[in-house]
Amino acid sequence: MSTEAVGHPYPRLEGREKVTGTARYAVEYPVDGVTYGWAVPSAVVRGRITRVDTTQALASPGVLAVLHHGNAPRIAPGQQPELWLLQEPVAHYRGQYVAVVVATSLEAAREGARLVHIDYDTGPHSTVLTDDHPGLYKPDHVNPSYPTDTAEGDFDAGYAAAPVRVDATYRTPAYHNNPMEPHATTAQWRDGRLLVHDSNQGASSVQATLAELFELPPESVRVVARHVGGGFGSKGYAKAAVVLAALAARHVDRPVKLALTRQQLFGPIGYRTPTIQRVRLAADTDGRLTAICHDAISQTSTIHEFTEQTAVYTRSMYAAPHRRTTHRVVRLDVPTPFWMRAPGECPGAYALESAMDELAVAAGIDPVELRIRNDTDVDPDQGQPFTSRNLVACLREGAQRFGWAGRDPSPRARREGRWLIGTGVAGSSYPARARPCSATATARPDGSFLVRVNATDIGTGARTAMWQVAADALGVPPERVEIHIGDSALPSAPVAGGSMGTASWSWAVMRAAQALREKLRDGGPPTEEVTAEADTAEEVGGQPTRPRYAYGAQFVEVRVDADTGEVRLNRMLGVFAAGRVVNPTTARSQLIGGMTMGLSMALHEEGLLDERYGDWVNHDLATYHITGCADVESIEAYWLDERDDELNPAGVKGIGEIGIVGAAAAVANAVHHATGVRIRELPIRLDKLVGVSGLA
Repeated sequence: MSTEAVGHPYPRLEGREKVTGTARYAVEYPVDGVTYGWAVPSAVVRGRITRVDTTQALASPGVLAVLHHGNAPRIAPGQQPELWLLQEPVAHYRGQYVAVVVATSLEAAREGARLVHIDYDTGPHSTVLTDDHPGLYKPDHVNPSYPTDTAEGDFDAGYAAAPVRVDATYRTPAYHNNPMEPHATTAQWRDGRLLVHDSNQGASSVQATLAELFELPPESVRVVARHVGGGFGSKGYAKAAVVLAALAARHVDRPVKLALTRQQLFGPIGYRTPTIQRVRLAADTDGRLTAICHDAISQTSTIHEFTEQTAVYTRSMYAAPHRRTTHRVVRLDVPTPFWMRAPGECPGAYALESAMDELAVAAGIDPVELRIRNDTDVDPDQGQPFTSRNLVACLREGAQRFGWAGRDPSPRARREGRWLIGTGVAGSSYPARARPCSATATARPDGSFLVRVNATDIGTGARTAMWQVAADALGVPPERVEIHIGDSALPSAPVAGGSMGTASWSWAVMRAAQALREKLRDGGPPTEEVTAEADTAEEVGGQPTRPRYAYGAQFVEVRVDADTGEVRLNRMLGVFAAGRVVNPTTARSQLIGGMTMGLSMALHEEGLLDERYGDWVNHDLATYHITGCADVESIEAYWLDERDDELNPAGVKGIGEIGIVGAAAAVANAVHHATGVRIRELPIRLDKLVGVSGLA
């Protein structure tokens, strides 16, 4: 039996704290003299603030102050225009925070916010994404820095000459992150220094942003995020709550706790942009792709440009001699879109993997076999071999575990009573990245060790994973290791996002541990603490440029009521190749969570925007539907024992996002197989199926 900690399914270190309620989140830290903030959103889509009447609010019991553009502390513009809050008399979109009420109780702050009266001089607005919007343009790049368009060969000629072709347009609505813990902050100023307990995905980056906004040296700002109740990308950078709380605390010279309400999270903190995607595929009679084109349209705000990298997924997934991808975006009077789990790859995979299913039908080839025939060892986009690519292995093992063999390809071939049964498959990929990180390791005279790295645990088990990595790197049982994370006072680390957290943090932890062991060559316990540190900036920056990805294959079985169009999930199974798995328990949780989120995307989630008011009408969890336990009858996640020596010292690829990629397409493909009806606009609701020719 292996004595290594990595690979062992340890329970989460903080599990007891969380289930007993003693784990403290951003607004749960006790603070003397604390006050409470309540954000006031704009009631108009676009306009100039002409008057702010605070008379009634300030007369309300417990209200201490009302901050707005006329009296809020000044901050620097910074690199993120969305954070230049309470600085100008302008509303760029409905829901933008234009004031903050501070009071001695949460109830008093809420009542005070209700009594703030703001007048606006409004103007015309545009809030709906269309494929013929006159404002569509080509951005300089797409998130984070990919080329906007790519082309290889002659797509038009290759497409025209092919015997098998697919030309389809797919649409996805706005999606909202909805972490269980809302964006929340406790902020306090002490002798010109700012301390915030904040719910975010990277305390180091939030520290840098606050230092820039408030024109402070970084060491005068401390950001603590020991426990974070989810983020799904929305907390990847500093967001409005932390800035508003810091402004309010400086204004009243007292600590301020501010938590955004569930309704206030729909928009101003980011969301996944709606997309319109046209995918054209051409193949020979054997199903081998000869031409691929993926054109993506999305929206951004008038404040800041964010262009989802929707078509980037298609650039490296399947090979073809003739390829083209494009992105176009339009500035609307809406909040700025932002990261949401697997940004770009998630909606992009829905379109491409759905189109691959349509191509399989057109060519008369099994959908699994079609993907295998179009596999490649060389990245079509970069022209270099992948460090490892186990997509085919995932497809084959998934098909075997799922029982794919013998599947009748004909739609509506299986029926159980009133239920039509169908199965679908989709591939998945996500980049394997790492970023520079720092860490320290300390040996104590009692034989224990302390490892410090500003990683962030957003509910993924990162704390436990780093503890396991540290123990193996130090060569000691994990019980002798103490791990400290989630504090900008610790060595700087990148965000928990982009599936690069463990890959980045573990690199620094292992290097610090190795340096410490070098200092302790004699093997005996030190008479006083000995510390070693590591900074991987040079190592990470000097990485080879060969393309590296995690891969997966997802299989779904659905049943559809032939009379009502109701869609239910019978079972879902995924097999993934994501490098070395540090903790099987938390890894399985992450993969199943991503798959469930993809199911939710396919069947339930949809931000419904009212064009007249420029706001989402379903802005709470009662009306914005997400998948619940009853919707997931059977779901399984497996992974291959993959080794890739070119990744990083721990050999990990990241698993936070690969689970959602392709999941929605697998569901949509299964619905088509069950019904013969192809729904190309998510979510797949019963009203889109009922009344369609061939159903019922």
